[in-house]
Amino acid sequence: MCRNIKTLHHFEPPATEEEVRASALQYVRKLTGLKSFSKANREACEHAVEHITGITLQLFDQIEVHGPPRSREAERQKAIERGKKREQQLRARVLRELA
Repeated sequence: MCRNIKTLHHFEPPATEEEVRASALQYVRKLTGLKSFSKANREACEHAVEHITGITLQLFDQIEVHGPPRSREAERQKAIERGKKREQQLRARVLRELA
């Protein structure tokens, strides 16, 4: 999965349509391998982004939720901790390789 695509469902406050669209755009870019859309491909790609955005918002409305909404701050802290852990693992691997 593309690192730029983040979990957007079940947050307080809810994800905006713009956030969902940005993730849809990253998804289409990842699938097509296109960083930007040429004139020849722009219409098809933008149609896909709009379609994926709409379907995603519809999906969010239909998903059953059984817990409290996620906190953006708590999720941000978890991401920071995962990053620190990854960095420690990388440093340990580099040190082993140098030894």
